[in-house]
Amino acid sequence: MSSIKEYKLFINGEWRTSTSGETIDIISPSNGEIVARVQNGTAEEAIETLKFADKAQKEWKKLPARTRADLLYKLADEIDANTEYLAELLTKEQGKLLKVARFEVAVTASFIRYACEGARRIEGDIIPSDNPNEQIWIQKVPRGVVVAITAWNFPLALAGRKLGPALVAGNSIVIKPTSETPLATLELGNLANKVGIPAGVINILTGPGRAMGNALVESPICKMVTMTGSTPVGQQIARNAAQNLTHVQLELGGKAPFIVFEDADIDAAVDAALHSRFDNCGQVCTCNERMYLHEGIYDTFMEKFIAKTKALKVGDPMLEDTDMGPKVNASELKHMEHLVAVSIEEGATVATGGKRPTGAEFEKGFWFEPTVLTNVTQDMTIVHEESFGPILPVLKFKTFDEVIGYANDCEYGLAAMVFTNDMNTIMKCNDELEYGEIYVNRGHGEQHQGFHNGYKLSGSGGEDGKYGFEQYMEKKTFYIRHKA
Repeated sequence: MSSIKEYKLFINGEWRTSTSGETIDIISPSNGEIVARVQNGTAEEAIETLKFADKAQKEWKKLPARTRADLLYKLADEIDANTEYLAELLTKEQGKLLKVARFEVAVTASFIRYACEGARRIEGDIIPSDNPNEQIWIQKVPRGVVVAITAWNFPLALAGRKLGPALVAGNSIVIKPTSETPLATLELGNLANKVGIPAGVINILTGPGRAMGNALVESPICKMVTMTGSTPVGQQIARNAAQNLTHVQLELGGKAPFIVFEDADIDAAVDAALHSRFDNCGQVCTCNERMYLHEGIYDTFMEKFIAKTKALKVGDPMLEDTDMGPKVNASELKHMEHLVAVSIEEGATVATGGKRPTGAEFEKGFWFEPTVLTNVTQDMTIVHEESFGPILPVLKFKTFDEVIGYANDCEYGLAAMVFTNDMNTIMKCNDELEYGEIYVNRGHGEQHQGFHNGYKLSGSGGEDGKYGFEQYMEKKTFYIRHKA
C-alpha cells in the first residue's frame, strides 16, 4: 500500500474524490521525489463548487462583519499552532528554505488578522442630495463568490492574502492553488472546519487551469477573480472573465530595477541587492531582476557583491545554515540555463555561477547556482525577460536621466528599488519611475497596510491595505426620500 498522502478536493466543507479518477503528483524540488498526490478536478466540479459557495455566501454575508472576523481570528490562531507542520510541507513542495517557510506561515496568519482588523472599518457615505427631503447613501457590500488563483512561489501566504479580506467583506471563496504547490493551501480546509467556518464559505480545488480554472473564471456565478501569477495567464483570465464583466484583480510579472546612485550607502545596498535577488531562489515577483550601478561606485560595489554571492550556501532547504534552495521544477531550471546561454551568446560575461552546482546532493532535484552577469547592455534579452530565478544582470550608468530611461524601458511596472541619500534624487525617482511600488534605501518586501499595485503588464487592481480591501466590495447607492 502506498505511503504517499493523497489529498482530495475541499468542497462545501467536505473532502471529495474527483470524478475524473485522475491525480497529480507533487514533486519535491530538492530531490525529484513524490511528496504527495492531489485530485485532478473537472470543470463540472468547479461549477458545482461555485453553486455551493454562492449558497453559503448568501448566509455568510448576513453575519455581522465582526462575527465573521472572530471566526477568521480563530483560523489565524490555528495556522500559527500548526507552523512547523505547514512550514515543512511548504519546503517539501516548493523547495524554499525551512526558515523562510516558517516566515510564510506567520505572514499567512498575519494577512488574515490584518483583514480582520478592517471588520469595523467597512464604511460608506451619506451625501447631500440636490432634491429636498432626500439623502444619498452609498454602502459597501460584498461582491459574492470570489475565485482566488494563487502562484507557486508563496502559495500559503497568497491564499491568506486573498482569503482574509474576501471573507471579512462578506464574500465566499473558491481557492485554486497551482498544481506545483497546492499542499499547504489544501490543509486550510481542515483548519477551517476545525474553527467552525460554515461549509461552502471556503472551498479549495486542484486541477488544470485549462479545464477547472477556465470554468471557474467564465461562470456567471463568479463575481470576482483575484489572481497572482504570470502575465500571459493573467491576460487569459481577463479575457475569459470579460464575457460576464467579472471584476478582475491581477498581480502579475515583474522585472524590478535595482538602482544604486553614487552617494548611496554601498554596504547597505550590497546586502539589500543580495537578498532581493536570491531570496527564495529568486522566485519573488518584486525581486531585484536587473541592477544598475553608477559608474563611480561600480568597482567597489561589485567587489563586495560578488564576494557575498560566492559565499552563499546552496543546499538542503531544511538546514538552518542554507542560504538558497532549488528552483521549483525542471521547466524553471531549463529556463535558467536558457537565459544564461542566450546572455553569453549576446555578449554578457558570467562573473559567478551560471550552471547547475556540482556534487552528489545536486544530482537530483532542480538546482542552479547564484549567478551574476556583467558586460550586459540594455538591449539584451536578460534585461527585458523576467527570469524569476537566481540570475542577475548588472549594468553601469552615468546620469540620472540615463538610468531612469533604462529602468522604464520595460513592459512591467511592479516594483523598483533605489539607493541614494539625496532627497532631490528620491523625489525625482518618485515622479519619474513607472512602478507601483518603489523601495528607497531598502530591499523588496511590502507590508500589509501598504498597497501592492503594479503598472503596465504587472497587473491591475492591487492587494493589501484599505485600497486592497475595497477591491472585495461593491458600492450600492440609495436615494432616500422622506417626508418633511
